[in-house]
Amino acid sequence: MPEAERHRFRVAVALAIVYLLWGSSYLATKVMVTDEPPLVAAGLRFTTAGLLLFAFAWWHSGPPVINRVELRHLLIMGWLAVAFSNACNVIAMQYVQSNTSALLNATPSLWIAWLGSLGSRGIPLTRTMRAGLVVGLAGVVLVLSPDRGWDPGALGWQFLILAACLSWSLGTIYYRYADSRNPPLMFTAMMMFTGGIGLLVGAALFGESFAVHWTARGFAAFAWLTVMSSCLAYSAYSWLAVNTTPVVTGSYGYVNPAIAALLGWLVLGEQLTWLQVAGMFVILAGTALVTGYWRPLPRAAGVRP
Repeated sequence: MPEAERHRFRVAVALAIVYLLWGSSYLATKVMVTDEPPLVAAGLRFTTAGLLLFAFAWWHSGPPVINRVELRHLLIMGWLAVAFSNACNVIAMQYVQSNTSALLNATPSLWIAWLGSLGSRGIPLTRTMRAGLVVGLAGVVLVLSPDRGWDPGALGWQFLILAACLSWSLGTIYYRYADSRNPPLMFTAMMMFTGGIGLLVGAALFGESFAVHWTARGFAAFAWLTVMSSCLAYSAYSWLAVNTTPVVTGSYGYVNPAIAALLGWLVLGEQLTWLQVAGMFVILAGTALVTGYWRPLPRAAGVRP
């Protein structure tokens, strides 16, 4: 198989992993934060996943590279992509339906495309992509539309999820240009462990109890998030971040909401208002314009092999 075809195949497999596993993660997260202390459970999830992935990465490619530059990368990525992003999400998801969270978490595909166009190494947006960003923003407004008028207090949790999305997007762009000397798998492991420690520190500062009493479904959700969503999906996403364009990397945003909405309806009996449903389709339309949905795996021109 020619190298170009092998690359496209790897991208397709990595995208499928991210689409399916992160699409189901909203249901698992909702169950986990309902039954367990959110920051403690999230912190244990990422520290455990980081240690497991670290052991595998060491066995696969040798010990990590540790120096001042790498530590800076780890601290920045651990904060942006794990600690702050997930803290905002798990706290908000105590009060927000999993499908609503998933709809708002479609926005990184828009943020990543815009942020990826900035700077000397940025990939410029076409006119169609810029139109997609505007359409996607309109969809966010519809998703945020409440049933009983615009009450700023009622929107607080949704805005907290949007803050998590922005933090995640900044982390994705930072990692793309960080030129880390560690392989993506090793860097992801150390990033997750660093972010997990940050979440546990946050739990202590907010006074959460570390005496976790696991329910059966809470532990099942924790195990799924630790092994599948963290170890496997994060590894696939980190590989995509440095091996394809920001537009393709962020394309998971137009698949995950549909999977999450279906699972939330089937398993948790969650409901969506017609405005939110309309907002979902508008966000997906905007993302399709930004990503070139009719050509989901464009040639990765200018991207490091």
